[in-house]
Amino acid sequence: MTLEVKDLDVRYGRRLHVLRGASLSVSRGELVGLLGPNGSGKSTLIKTIAGINAGDAGTLSWDGTVDLGGLPRRELAKLVAYVPQAIQQTHALDVREAVLLGRTPYFGTKPRAEDWRHVDRAISLLGLDELVDRRVTELSGGQAQRVLIARAIAQDPTILLLDEPTSALDIRFQWQTLALARRVAKQNGVASVVAIHDLNQAARFCDRVVFLHEGRVLAAGAPVDVYSSALIEKVYGVEVELSLYKGYVEVHPVAEAEEGTTDAAPQGRSEDLTDGALPDGDIDRALEDELQLSRAELAPAGAPRSGSDDSGWATEERRGERA
Repeated sequence: MTLEVKDLDVRYGRRLHVLRGASLSVSRGELVGLLGPNGSGKSTLIKTIAGINAGDAGTLSWDGTVDLGGLPRRELAKLVAYVPQAIQQTHALDVREAVLLGRTPYFGTKPRAEDWRHVDRAISLLGLDELVDRRVTELSGGQAQRVLIARAIAQDPTILLLDEPTSALDIRFQWQTLALARRVAKQNGVASVVAIHDLNQAARFCDRVVFLHEGRVLAAGAPVDVYSSALIEKVYGVEVELSLYKGYVEVHPVAEAEEGTTDAAPQGRSEDLTDGALPDGDIDRALEDELQLSRAELAPAGAPRSGSDDSGWATEERRGERA
């Protein structure tokens, strides 16, 4: 079973053409990352799949037979869960009540015991147990974001859409959230799509990625297959180098010296240090030597060590020369 987006066009008004013939597919058990700069169409694509935006052309289907655009809202909500970038804090609900909103497609006027079980499980998965009695309006931005994700998990969806779910989270919860999204996809057979800015996190957690640029899909596939310095420079306008770490591709922006400066160590510093201490430049070189050794030990067998290929895969040696 697969989510299929074919030749999707979306306009805001007559002049703003946001998506231009965008196509992608997401299978059950797969986490697909949407990559691209601000304004490239990531959020618009997710909102259109969720039924929030209307497409001007193209099709949205599930399993080749279900037209997502033609489903009643209640039936669509049983199939698709959407996590927006920010929570609407207009109601003074506590955390448990806010997560319960994900179950509303399944009950009438009163939630069932089964609904509360889904709610409590989602709260535990997102580490919100100590916050269940707090009002959502009293939470930090990161805590509120986790409530949104818990609400979507409680919905028990077949398709999970996450619009920059880690934007308000610290690094610990960023990784936990993406790991959870991947686990939910794998264990529950959910077709999951996440809009994300961090290329390295996308490479670590996503099965496939889709690069969007000016509303068009430029490339799609496994990160290790589609990441290239040329593609990333075209999409983001920044020069990068790529490397492998424990089998995952990593992106390293190439820092350029500011005009009128060099990469050389600052001159004129006092080296009148305590006994046994190294001058600043020697400390930097010692740390770099140690880092080079660690990289060499951790690099996968067969990983490139010198030079670079056409895709921009750089060696540790060349990155050391730039340091």
